[in-house]
Amino acid sequence: MNLHLLMVACCALVVLPKGLTAAEPLPVPVPVDSILRAEGNVAFTEGPAWHPSGNVYFSDIANNRIMRRDRNGQIHVYRTPSGKTNGLLFDHKGRLLCCEGGGADSNRRVTRIELDGTITVLADRYRGKKLNSPNDLAIDSRGRIYFSDPRYRNRKGMEQLDEKGEQIEGVYRIDGVGKVERVLTHEVDRPNGILVSHGSKYLYVADNCNDGPRGMGGNRKMWRFSLKLDGDVVPNSRKLMFDWGGDRGPDGMAMDTEGRIYVAAGFNFPSPPRELAKRYKAGVYVISPAGKLLQFIPIPMDMVTNCTFGGDDLKTLFVTAGHTLWSIRTDAVGYLAWPAAK
Repeated sequence: MNLHLLMVACCALVVLPKGLTAAEPLPVPVPVDSILRAEGNVAFTEGPAWHPSGNVYFSDIANNRIMRRDRNGQIHVYRTPSGKTNGLLFDHKGRLLCCEGGGADSNRRVTRIELDGTITVLADRYRGKKLNSPNDLAIDSRGRIYFSDPRYRNRKGMEQLDEKGEQIEGVYRIDGVGKVERVLTHEVDRPNGILVSHGSKYLYVADNCNDGPRGMGGNRKMWRFSLKLDGDVVPNSRKLMFDWGGDRGPDGMAMDTEGRIYVAAGFNFPSPPRELAKRYKAGVYVISPAGKLLQFIPIPMDMVTNCTFGGDDLKTLFVTAGHTLWSIRTDAVGYLAWPAAK
């Protein structure tokens, strides 16, 4: 099957995974005849972010770059080295926020690329200790930035420890340059994707501890936490929104103006080693505000890492998966910190 036919067939199969049913009479946001388009290929894509100029920025982690796909579909290198940037997001003033993640050649910090191109370090430590590997970030209505700080693979040299000496993979809030507060400590196993809802009422966290032996052990869940007006998490407010069981769990997330959550998750095994792998295929899982699976958008790659809305009307969903940036038209309008939906 050629690539075009594969993409059309992929979108024609916009169905719920085996064993799951939609429990709410809400319209699905992606028509079954929508065409999934390949927008460009690099080594490993992550963290898409839309700019109203028509550019989509995304990370090429393996090559230590931030890429830019322009309005004409051409791919350019925007920044290299990128400090192994993972998650990207534009703040309310159109400045690009970057989670410079973990591993070799990483800077383990959160930065902001100013409008003149200079780089401001927003956070690289908490209470004097170096961060683990900032992964993804979100912003609330007051401009406060939340970011996840997990550690995948090599866990040596982690400095974030609790009073018992146990390693902390937390979630933090940035209230200003160098002003960092931890809002979640051990409430999640390994925080990955992160999202703040409309009106800054909720904080959604993808809890994805998927790099144990054979990928087993640890959470593959999405949690919702209530937020206070001051940006702190309400104690004991954790609510389970969706559970991917023992399969590869949730990664990056996006939201539309109806409050539906689009979660990149799952894995396409060439030869599924276990039943759960057949159930949670790689794609985008559309979940209602009440935690019900509404729709599944399959993506023909092994791993789907992140997604965001864009396009002039904010109705295009851009998805990073494997080495490819994809796009698909929807009936939904995306909810972004910037630019806001018209």
